[in-house]
Amino acid sequence: MENRKVLKSGEFLVDTVEARDVFIPEEFDDEQVMIAQTCQDFLDTEVYPVMDKIDSPDIQLMKTTLQKSGELGLMGIALPEEYGGFGQSFVTQMLAAEKIGAGYSFSVAFMAHCGIGTLPIAYYGNDTQREKYVTRLATGELLGAYCLTEPGAGSDANAGKTNARLSDDGTHYILNGQKMWITNAGFADVQTVFAKVGNDRILSAFIVEKDMPGVVVAPDEKKMGIKGSSTAQIFYNDVKVPVENMIGSQGEGFRIALSILHMGRIKLGANVLGAAKKAINDSVQYANERKQFCVLISSFGAIKHKLAQQAIITFAAESAVYRVSKDIDDLIEKNKKAGLDRGRATIEGISHYAVEAAILKVYGSEALDFVIDEAVQIHGGMGYSAEMDVERGYRDSRINRIFEGTNEINRLLIADTAIKRAQKGEFDLFGPAESLYNNLDIISSGKNGEECYFAEKRRYISNFKKTILLAIHGATRHFDKKLVKEQEVMNNISEMIMQTYIAESLALRIEKLNDLRGSAELYRDMLDVYVYDAADLIRKSARDAVNSFAEAALSEKLNAAIEALTQVAGINVKEARRRIADKLIEDNAYKF
Repeated sequence: MENRKVLKSGEFLVDTVEARDVFIPEEFDDEQVMIAQTCQDFLDTEVYPVMDKIDSPDIQLMKTTLQKSGELGLMGIALPEEYGGFGQSFVTQMLAAEKIGAGYSFSVAFMAHCGIGTLPIAYYGNDTQREKYVTRLATGELLGAYCLTEPGAGSDANAGKTNARLSDDGTHYILNGQKMWITNAGFADVQTVFAKVGNDRILSAFIVEKDMPGVVVAPDEKKMGIKGSSTAQIFYNDVKVPVENMIGSQGEGFRIALSILHMGRIKLGANVLGAAKKAINDSVQYANERKQFCVLISSFGAIKHKLAQQAIITFAAESAVYRVSKDIDDLIEKNKKAGLDRGRATIEGISHYAVEAAILKVYGSEALDFVIDEAVQIHGGMGYSAEMDVERGYRDSRINRIFEGTNEINRLLIADTAIKRAQKGEFDLFGPAESLYNNLDIISSGKNGEECYFAEKRRYISNFKKTILLAIHGATRHFDKKLVKEQEVMNNISEMIMQTYIAESLALRIEKLNDLRGSAELYRDMLDVYVYDAADLIRKSARDAVNSFAEAALSEKLNAAIEALTQVAGINVKEARRRIADKLIEDNAYKF
């Protein structure tokens, strides 16, 4: 894949890549497969057998289980070798995150430690800080937490009131404030704490050790799900933090916080894949055992529909996850060649793909909610019993739409970030949009004679992008700078962007898979169903957006254009889904 074409974040709206330019999971190498298997083996031997006890909850057991994973090296996958890690690629990090994602509340604690608990120091810390803390966080000797959220601040990260005042002798900061919803709070040795220095309006970041006088951890919160995960408030009462424990420079904390949140969002997109695949396996295995009316319920069309839809949206999400992961790897290498150290090169590479990170977070968390909800339904009454894994999975899934910025915030970010980057000239969105707008009367579906299967899908997706451009152009012309406050319209645009990126990622993966294997018939069924459904969702969102701002005459023209651009051929979705479900049923597991 040398010299492959790589798009900037959001640039997929106006440009495309060839199938050969994307990375797909079918290309994992032997080392990546081995790391994935190690993660799976750890869940099977060390997590699942004690999951009930962990969720009782047993904080000490969670802590020792985390430490075991550190002893095996699982905590060091993302970290450079000089600090006790393995220096693996971002694709490999995402694969490990996917596998661990099937670990219920253990996954939450593990990912919080390895991600937001460790990486602010690894990416933004100096060599001394990395040597002192990251080397021990990599092995599990120390466990980490990330302390940003405050009462009353919520999604407005910079509204926090925690304050750090420089001491008179200039040797330390005196930290006062309160943090809440802190994952791993009950046992974390090291905390990355965000506070404003003096009268600063912007946050700074500090490394705080739990044993520093004045650090008070409240009892754990009682939660709907992820019960084994320690979540608590932390109070800071005149805590003396050495000046050398500031991460980065004064006032850089807000940037650090946002960058780490982008990283958290994109890795959550991988986590939910593991949870979804676990739920699908539970679903099909139960359906292959449970009889109703003297036959297995897996033979029922209604159950096949559910199983197939679970598989389709999971496979589609996976396609997008590894597509952007490889793009991030390439940008990290480019940043390193430009002179950035490994930490800064990595976080800058991840942060660049903010649009895609928000897409993966929203789409993935909502896909998992659908998958696990259907898993409970397939189990019927047993799905409501705490004896079954799907009951735990159902409760644990719900937090993902709130973690790392709510889905409402992230939906707004998808459209807002893409539009702002285009306005800054990172890619030309408004030129093509203006051209479309000036030629509404001649917009058509674009079909011209016979076309091959993948050419047809490329045309559909290109038309979806044109539909987005029409909505963005019309909305920005009408609302101008007030568009960001028209959240319903922004959500319409984001839904279109999200569905299109996922559809394109799926299409590129299956086209490449077809080229590699010479055939991909069952996967074409997935693509057929996904694009067929996405067309309706995009049409509805586009019409809702346009009807929010266009007067009668313009509305009629725009709606006619939308109708033409979201036109796709009819398919027999019943038979397509049945073929997908039959493969799942035959394998008795998700093996796509």
